[in-house]
Amino acid sequence: MKPITRLLAVFALLLASSACAQSGIPIYGYEVVHTYPHDTKAYTEGLFFLDGYLYESTGTEGASFIHKLDLDTGKVLQQVELPPPDYGEGIVTWKNRLIQLTWQSQHGYVYDLKSFKRIGQFSYPGEGWALTRDSTHIYMSDGTPTIRVLDPETLKQVGRIDVTFEGRPLVNLNELEWVKDKLYANVWLTHNIVEIDPANGKVVGVINLTGLGPGPGEMSDPENDVLNGIAYDAKRDRLFVTGKRWPKIYEIKLVPPKSSQ
Repeated sequence: MKPITRLLAVFALLLASSACAQSGIPIYGYEVVHTYPHDTKAYTEGLFFLDGYLYESTGTEGASFIHKLDLDTGKVLQQVELPPPDYGEGIVTWKNRLIQLTWQSQHGYVYDLKSFKRIGQFSYPGEGWALTRDSTHIYMSDGTPTIRVLDPETLKQVGRIDVTFEGRPLVNLNELEWVKDKLYANVWLTHNIVEIDPANGKVVGVINLTGLGPGPGEMSDPENDVLNGIAYDAKRDRLFVTGKRWPKIYEIKLVPPKSSQ
């Protein structure tokens, strides 16, 4: 994905430390409920679940695509490639449209959700990292502590959420998912997903996924093949996570902190 800027990740890495525990923000563990196959060529940038299917977008120039997957088998049911020099990023659906960001091209694409035919294009300043939505708006991350709020019809920015952890801006917010009225975000280069209150941008929970996924010796590029990708099945209350080029998608159940059990 993006060139690694380790200094920007320093604060994010503290989320797994005792500093997080001392803050009073709950740190959740996890249990693996089920595993599903995942294409190890897929450099996951966006993920969502819709009507029984998983939709995924991938990055890297020349290997960016969107595909619709059978969750149980990993079989690709539909796919559209993004030709160079564009680098694919997050995706979201709105009505009958599939919306995709690119990383540094400052534009995104709109597809027909059923056919995957490209039907439009839109522009934005800065970088594009990830997308999710609730019933009224689309939310976009760009690697900064600010999540942009977009009008889903025009795809223009109409607001912002400045994300903080204990009063300090939290950088490297990556893949997004809307889960039970909260924003979930992968913190790039860490094993953490943060739970964000969209009303004020405060981090109100941390999911520590340390130990999930392949070990460094099992990955071709452990520096970059990191945790990224969150999808939620609201009808069945199922949470899925994966990582870039990981061989599995994990359905997980959150384990509350011991003090709240």
